[in-house]
Amino acid sequence: MARKKAHSGVKKGQKDDKSAAFGVSPQDHDDDLYQMPYKLVKVPDEQVRLTETELKEEHTRVLTANDPNVPNNITKYNYSSHCYKVDPPGAQDHLAVHLSFEGCSLHRESSEAREQVSYYNRYKDDQFEAKKVIADDATKEDEEEDNLFENQKNQFNYSERAAQTFNNPLRERGISTKPPAVVNFSGAVSQWHIHDRYMHDYSLQVADHDMHKYKRKGSCSHEAVLNSARDDTVHSQRMGDALRILERMVNQNSDDEIFQDFKYWEDLSDTFRDGEGSLLPLWRFHTDRSKRKQVTALAWNPCYSDLFAVGYGSYEFMRQSSGMICTFSLKNTSHPEHTFTTESGVMCLHFHPEHCSLLAVGCYDGIVAVFDVRQKGNRPIYSSSIRTGKHTDPVWQVQWQVEDVAKELNFFSISSDGNVANWTMSKNQLKMEPVMQLKLVGVSKDEPEDSLLSGLAGGCCFDFNHAFEHLFVVGTEEGKIHKCSKAYSGQYLETYVGHHMAVYSLRWNPFHPRVFISCSADWTVKFWDHDVSVAIMSFDLGNAVGDVAWSPYSSTVFAAVTSDGKVHVFDLAVNKHEPLCEQKVVKRSKITHVSFNRCDPILIVGDDRGGVNSLKLSPNLRINGSSSHSQILRMDRLLASIDMRS
Repeated sequence: MARKKAHSGVKKGQKDDKSAAFGVSPQDHDDDLYQMPYKLVKVPDEQVRLTETELKEEHTRVLTANDPNVPNNITKYNYSSHCYKVDPPGAQDHLAVHLSFEGCSLHRESSEAREQVSYYNRYKDDQFEAKKVIADDATKEDEEEDNLFENQKNQFNYSERAAQTFNNPLRERGISTKPPAVVNFSGAVSQWHIHDRYMHDYSLQVADHDMHKYKRKGSCSHEAVLNSARDDTVHSQRMGDALRILERMVNQNSDDEIFQDFKYWEDLSDTFRDGEGSLLPLWRFHTDRSKRKQVTALAWNPCYSDLFAVGYGSYEFMRQSSGMICTFSLKNTSHPEHTFTTESGVMCLHFHPEHCSLLAVGCYDGIVAVFDVRQKGNRPIYSSSIRTGKHTDPVWQVQWQVEDVAKELNFFSISSDGNVANWTMSKNQLKMEPVMQLKLVGVSKDEPEDSLLSGLAGGCCFDFNHAFEHLFVVGTEEGKIHKCSKAYSGQYLETYVGHHMAVYSLRWNPFHPRVFISCSADWTVKFWDHDVSVAIMSFDLGNAVGDVAWSPYSSTVFAAVTSDGKVHVFDLAVNKHEPLCEQKVVKRSKITHVSFNRCDPILIVGDDRGGVNSLKLSPNLRINGSSSHSQILRMDRLLASIDMRS
């Protein structure tokens, strides 16, 4: 204990000595926790130490204009004296020019200015003399020509003469004919009479064409033509169906592993990872004619779950060409079932929900058309024109609607010309009926009416509510979303502000009537309740989002595709902030569209290189609900949790 106390006493004494050395008492350490730093000047040991006399001595320095960089001992060989001599520096060697430029002005009293003035005066005098000489020469030549040809005759004794002919007067002649006889004729004709007459005339034309064709080949009679047509088994419809089935069987045998994975393979790793999933690549659908085109539309057939249509075109203004429509089947993945071509690029597609063979198409030049995929011809059964009405800008989306009282098929379309139109299929043409003009509006509702912008907003997409058929939402190029109604076409019911760039896709939830989702070029996907004017959820995906789609089996699962080639699958009931699956599907290309299959657990994505990839969802990405009522309750719980957090 004595050693410890002595040791502590030594340390305390040392601390007091340091404090005394710096002029600080120990009490100051306790009173002030912060003190200004002290400056201590320490002279280095190697510094020269001068006396007071040496410090006061003045040293004179003379500044000269000589450049220290110029050498002063240059030696050159002198050929006259045959020896080396020192070359003295020149007068301009020490001159440094910092700024020098030539001007274009001269002083009027200078010699150069006087020379220029005298030169200009001489130039003017020379020009005047030259013009005068030219004018005198021209006058002399004219006088000589007049004297040369005056009163002179050529070798043929030419003489000048003049004559005036007599103009005959015009005569009018008229002819009167008897009018043709007029006969009144009346009769009643029904549609079936017209149809039967046309079919009879068509059969006669076909028989006459076959007769001429076989006459060239040496056929004997018309009966031989008909009998040969009946006996042509190779080109019959039954042979075509048999070959189609055979082609599908060969294709399934060659890709047996992929078909087995499509039907039976399940990713067992999902049982060990909660909140994560994966996508299994299956087939890639493409043709040689679609390599330089972009996939602009995807549509599954509502009746046949293995059939889907692909629209080909281009989103770039400088790369527009003809469009193409191909229908592919999962039963034959090597070649499309049907192929149709259009004069302009195809921008959108939609199958009729009841008449599944009718396909509505919107093109880049503003034309809408209806194709029947059962027909072998390349022409649509209905097409719009300038006479019947058409859009002036590209048609970005078409959608069939339930028939009205007259049972006439109709569909809606939206274009960047600012119009939403309804197209009705009459007997022989498409009738256009404008539904709404998308007017530009201000950002805030508190702004006066005078502040509303003039012009029309470019429409990009729209979607109708499944529960309320009159209600639909529209996305514009300005980033605004408008809730509209077919009953109130003159104004918007609500305007949703959230996106800052063009809205590429809008989708109502197939189970819940209040919820819809949107995606935009501003890299975001937003989750909306149509009773709330702001987005209740937003997801930033880091790249432009080309399309978004709800799953048909769950009310909280949706997929989005981005321009970096990735597919993002979300399940809001599992994770509200991050996707369950973020997988890159294509390399060095952009994904433009996505669509879920209604029956099988697969989705298809299209890229800008003309290819369509099919992907199978892992079990964690397709947790099915028991019924539609349970799906609505599931979404209600999600909305309630979001409201409580907000």
